[in-house]
Amino acid sequence: MPAPGTNTEKYIACAALVPDCPFEATAPTEEELLKMVAAHAAHTHGIKEVTPELAAKVKAAIQNRAGD
Repeated sequence: MPAPGTNTEKYIACAALVPDCPFEATAPTEEELLKMVAAHAAHTHGIKEVTPELAAKVKAAIQNRAGD
């Protein structure tokens, strides 16, 4: 188990891809974050299919954040 303060979480702000969208998400893993982003994209933006190009843009927008 990592020492306290050394964990990193994955973070994304939808505004990095869709200007003015207030959605932000944080998850322990990229896989979990991508599930949250896909659900948001479908519900809010009507995106039913994630193309390889969109997936690449989303992955490029993911940042690491220090966790607990």
